[in-house]
Amino acid sequence: MCASPERFIKKFGNKVISQPIKGTIKRGKNDEEDKHFAEHLKTNSKERSENIMITDLVRNDLSKTANRASVRVEELCEVYTFQQVHQLISTITSEVSESVHLVDIIKSCFPMGSMTGAPKIRAMELIEEFEEFKRGLFSGSVGYITPDGDFDFNVVIRSILYNQIQKYISYMVGGAITINSQPEKEYEECMIKAKAINEVFSVDKF
Repeated sequence: MCASPERFIKKFGNKVISQPIKGTIKRGKNDEEDKHFAEHLKTNSKERSENIMITDLVRNDLSKTANRASVRVEELCEVYTFQQVHQLISTITSEVSESVHLVDIIKSCFPMGSMTGAPKIRAMELIEEFEEFKRGLFSGSVGYITPDGDFDFNVVIRSILYNQIQKYISYMVGGAITINSQPEKEYEECMIKAKAINEVFSVDKF
C-alpha cells in the first residue's frame, strides 16, 4: 500500500519532469503555527542545501538524454503542503527527441537521487556498506507506461509492505544526512514521516 507524494519521473510528449523531495517539517497545530513552520522550512539553509544538491544531480541525470540546452529548473525549493508534513519540492524538466527510447530516459535517472544522495555512485556504495537491511521495493519506483510511450513513476516512500511468505508487515522511513545534520532532529523527521502509518496501526483504530 503506497501513498507516496514524490514523483520520480514523468514523460508526456517530448517533455520529461522530475520532482525530487528534500526538506521536511511537521504541520502546525493552528494556521499561525503552520505558516511559521512552512516559512521556516523554506528559509532553512540545511533543508535548502539538501534540496539544491539533489536538484543539481537530477539536472545532470536528465541532461544525459535531453535535447541540447533544454534542461530547466522550473521550481526550486517550493513548499508543498500535505496532510502530515510540509515538504520542499523542486521541479526539473527537459525535452527529448523522438529517437530517445523511454527505457533510456528511466535508466539514466534511476535510482532517484533523492533516495541515494550525491555523488550518486559513492553514496550507493556507502548505503550498501552501512545499511543493515536491503531496501527492496522501498526507494524504488512504481508507475505506468502508456501505449504512446508516455510514463509516470513515483518514488516508493510512505508505503506498507506485506511479506506473504514470512507473514509480516513492514515500512521504512529515512532522511538525508549532511555535514549539518543533528541526529536528534533526523530521528524526529523520521517519526514525522512515519506518523500517518503509525496511526493506521494504532490499537485505538480497531
